[in-house]
Amino acid sequence: MSKFKNVTVVKAANVYFDGKVTSRVVEFDSGETKTLGIMLPGDYRFGTEKKEIMEIQSGTVEIKLPGSEAWVTIVSGESFEVEANSAFDIKVIEVTDYCCSYID
Repeated sequence: MSKFKNVTVVKAANVYFDGKVTSRVVEFDSGETKTLGIMLPGDYRFGTEKKEIMEIQSGTVEIKLPGSEAWVTIVSGESFEVEANSAFDIKVIEVTDYCCSYID
């Protein structure tokens, strides 16, 4: 899906890691939320409260998921899932555009 229709966008940005990662919250009538964001090159660690599905719209990242020691490369058009109440490491190789879905 390249467009979201009939949504509410929260004006205030989420800003992390001194502005190197930013996102905006998109709210759907169903109660579902997603974030649309940009990550600049760097190494980051994110915690999760809900299960997340991260879709990489453009760019390249390497991820290390909970319980794994292996780094996996994710490129434009690919996605990955992270379980709720966990954390994952991500190395952003080039400027990356992403969409994150939160699953109850």
